[in-house]
Amino acid sequence: MLLPLRFVTLLWLAALVPAGSWAQAPSPDSAVGRRVVPRIPHRRVVVQYDSRYSILNHHFTTINGLKLGVEFKNRFRAGTAIYFLSTGVTTRQARPENAAADAQADLRFRYLAGYGEYVLLETPRWELSSNLQLGLGSAYVRYNTPDGRSHVTPKQFMGVVEPSVSAHLRVFQWAGLGAGVGWRQPVLVSGAIQRELNGPVFYLRGKLFLGDLLKVVKNKTPLFTQEGLRKG
Repeated sequence: MLLPLRFVTLLWLAALVPAGSWAQAPSPDSAVGRRVVPRIPHRRVVVQYDSRYSILNHHFTTINGLKLGVEFKNRFRAGTAIYFLSTGVTTRQARPENAAADAQADLRFRYLAGYGEYVLLETPRWELSSNLQLGLGSAYVRYNTPDGRSHVTPKQFMGVVEPSVSAHLRVFQWAGLGAGVGWRQPVLVSGAIQRELNGPVFYLRGKLFLGDLLKVVKNKTPLFTQEGLRKG
């Protein structure tokens, strides 16, 4: 199913509307959790291994990624990321003429993206944020010839638009659980490739807040304390 790009973009923009309205309201009741979450005055570097899952051509797949960015006052994050399929996806496209008769042809992609993330709601315990990624990369098909050699088709230039919503819950000051869901929409590429590579993205993972862990160790705070998490 090919989801129109305009509809995908509107979904993400709609998620930002509440953020604007809450930011303008001075009442503590309308700014959920803002007054109980201390702001970090300086910028800090964020490095994250970003493994996510998707369903492509009715196959469950893993998309591996690495993100490098900067966080501003622990509310806005922006940076770059690189993503690629961990395994190929069986393609519905016609095999190249020199492919073996029984060879499996796998569709693969990789891309470099810029991302932005804004925290919509937060308390010391949990956080809800809106994300948008815009990427540029390539897609190609890998197949085997009758002599057993592996070949790839010429790479096709591809753009990617991926809006999503994510959340995390702190179990301790330094560890928690995170989850997210969104939609990946290829653009600037043939309709056949778009139909094979568009689809939902989702993840569920454990999270380690390294900076907070170092702070707990430095201050000799009990490792599994709930101090500071019950406010709000």
